[in-house]
Amino acid sequence: MPKYLLSFLLLGTFIQISAQPIGGDNIYEFLNSAPSARITALGGNLITVRDDDINLAFQNPAALNPSMHHGLAFNFNNRLADIKNGYFAFGQYVNKWDMTFHGGIHYINYGDFIKTDEIGNSEGTFDAAEQAFTVGAGKQLFERMSVGANLKFVNSRFESYNSTGLIGDVAVMIHDTASNVNVTLLAKNIGGQLSTYRPGNREPIPFEMQIGISKKLQYLPFRFSIVYHNLQQWNVLYDDPNSTEDTFFLGEATAASGNDFIDNLFRHLVFSGEFLFGKKENFRLRFAYNHLKRKELTVRSLRSFHGFSLGAGFKIRRFRIEYGRSFEHIAGGFNHFSISTNLKEFTRKKRRLKG
Repeated sequence: MPKYLLSFLLLGTFIQISAQPIGGDNIYEFLNSAPSARITALGGNLITVRDDDINLAFQNPAALNPSMHHGLAFNFNNRLADIKNGYFAFGQYVNKWDMTFHGGIHYINYGDFIKTDEIGNSEGTFDAAEQAFTVGAGKQLFERMSVGANLKFVNSRFESYNSTGLIGDVAVMIHDTASNVNVTLLAKNIGGQLSTYRPGNREPIPFEMQIGISKKLQYLPFRFSIVYHNLQQWNVLYDDPNSTEDTFFLGEATAASGNDFIDNLFRHLVFSGEFLFGKKENFRLRFAYNHLKRKELTVRSLRSFHGFSLGAGFKIRRFRIEYGRSFEHIAGGFNHFSISTNLKEFTRKKRRLKG
């Protein structure tokens, strides 16, 4: 088991040598948006949970397991400035290979834009959109270890500029059911462009490595998770000499000091928690804090809840309905909605009716 973890760490060390800066330097950034309301509510990163939620496989293919067989999910996210994105997913377990597969379509529509010439005369409108067609597979190798991989064909269009890409994710997940602890190591967005927006101008994609841990408490219906993102690059600070640094969460503003190490460390972390109520955990409450998002979206001298997210989910008969709210900026946030089911539950009902 340690040799798999060592391989991932060596990969991360190799890539860190030539790591690219984060934040606006990559194409296909929509691949990092949360595919479901549950993941939005839990900070946008949920790689440490392994249950029957087929949406989890988009970020972590090692989470694929037989309980996702015939899982079906529809997700819609109404973002700021009339930007909309969504995700559709379906799962299938193949007994012959003892593997679980999934397929999905992740899309984002940026809306319509006014097209003008160099002096501002209108020449009509144009649109912009991107899609990722995803297939993946996961398999349990050992009693407490599962692995998985995704392959994503990306199509991106901005007016007359088009690009396609082939992107992959690989993950290994340790799940200790005795102590209710999960640990995941993930390498996401591996690959590159098949065709470029402009001839000969190849651009970087948002490669990232993450590691995370979750723990479900024994005597309380609660699971907490901590995800360390951008493992391949230590320094994720934006060096702005005119900015003031504030303390974590909602503290008073203070002048920049020697706390860059702590600030940088916390920018790598996403903290989240999920309450699981009911015998079958049919009602759930969620919250999260993303320090990087809070620091990057802070408006100087103004306080808000950006960096935080929350949500809820409940099951009605055979359908699970989810809601997630992310506080992106003082100008507003966005609402994410999901509905999922499992087709096996419908076949069970038909069998009972026939009986």
